[in-house]
Amino acid sequence: MSGLRSLLKSEDWMSLWIGLLISALAVGLLLGADILGWAVKTNVWTSVGQALQPVSENYAGLGGGISLVLTFIFLLVIMTVAAKALEADVRRFAVGFTVIFIVSYICWFVGHYAYIAATPDKLDALGIGWSMNLTGEAGYIFALLVGLVVGNFFPRTVERIAEATRPELFIKTAIVIMGLGLGVKAVDALGLARAIIFLGLCAIVVAYLIYWAVVYFVARKYFKFSKEWAAPLASGISICGVSAAIATGAAIRARPVIPIMVSSLVVVFAVVELVILPFAAQIFLFEEPMVAGAWMGLAVKTDGAAVASGAITDALVRAKAIEVIGVEWVEGWILMVATTVKVFIDVFIGVWAFLLAVLWVTVIDRKPGEKVRMVEIWERFPKFVLGYVLTFLFALAIGAAIPGLLDAAKAAASEANVFRQLFFAMTFFAIGVVSNFRKLWEEGIGRLAAVYAICLFGFIIWVGLLISWIFFHGVTPPVVGG
Repeated sequence: MSGLRSLLKSEDWMSLWIGLLISALAVGLLLGADILGWAVKTNVWTSVGQALQPVSENYAGLGGGISLVLTFIFLLVIMTVAAKALEADVRRFAVGFTVIFIVSYICWFVGHYAYIAATPDKLDALGIGWSMNLTGEAGYIFALLVGLVVGNFFPRTVERIAEATRPELFIKTAIVIMGLGLGVKAVDALGLARAIIFLGLCAIVVAYLIYWAVVYFVARKYFKFSKEWAAPLASGISICGVSAAIATGAAIRARPVIPIMVSSLVVVFAVVELVILPFAAQIFLFEEPMVAGAWMGLAVKTDGAAVASGAITDALVRAKAIEVIGVEWVEGWILMVATTVKVFIDVFIGVWAFLLAVLWVTVIDRKPGEKVRMVEIWERFPKFVLGYVLTFLFALAIGAAIPGLLDAAKAAASEANVFRQLFFAMTFFAIGVVSNFRKLWEEGIGRLAAVYAICLFGFIIWVGLLISWIFFHGVTPPVVGG
């Protein structure tokens, strides 16, 4: 009976059930039932009318405003039921969740303003001449900043929304949903050339073994961070930013503030990479286009920024090649390499979380003479990762076994992704609310940024370039008309 109670009264388990429910509703498309197509999609915009629309064309008649209201009601109902199961004060939770959703969505919306979010490859289509190039993920940073203001200067508001301020529940649910999208992307990767697949696998070795170990060592040895800080920092810098840092934090039972602060730095530094690396690739790698694409996938740590970097690099390198060597390569291959490498890095987050959970129980947190029981490893293992693995394997299996359903699976992943993004935004706002400027400084947020900068620009970018060169030197895309 106690085991059954834990399946319902733990945030870890509850995030798994919520994530699986949303994913299951999304894959109704595989049976021809568009259940979540009314969910609100937020576009990069120059006028408010461009910003909101239903994610599915089947619900285009609803309009963006109604779509947003339906999305809020849907999440409010699901999360309130979850709060009831978690024995929270349902009324206080509903009020708090409403505030968190509204503020988080406003931040997400503002983050998509074209002059803030548009990447260089999208400027012409949007009719603007410049942008801060932050991608829509700028909304996460805005949510964190607003949350920090609320948490540090409006204590009465913090108290009123405290029942619903559950960053771990939000982010774990988002990661479960994320598996669906990555599974679909992995299906596309299965059809690529062997060399690209092989490089993707090599990228995993580089990111998880070389990058991770060096960052962890630097953080511990030279900056004196505790293991609790060093492990999520190593995952965030070397693997996949937000998702990897959160999964690692859960595996080692770090305080929630740690992986989220790491994730915030990831987004900020990804913007710097997005601005610099594609232009460096154009100057130095215009004769090695596939090396340039793989480099973007290995070096840029958020999915949005990595794909945007790949798209920019694709355009810049092809243009330079036409100008200097008179060769016109087919559009999209450089972007494909960048995306594939990033996907292969992402899909093993769950495996890495499991390995770290085992390592922490059996070695790092183990007391002298203590015998480790298997049940302790199970208790330590983040259960939401099971959901991530299930959604990933389901999408991968369906797409690979029944190719005719791949388009429907991609549409389902897009609909589920709407909710993943909203949960991410609420996570950042919530962690800001529960954070304290003074405590963050005492914990070493300045040193955290220093570790990130030194590791990223000191060796991660260059090792990624070296690995890309080793495996893609001399490989080129098809030639237009060739």
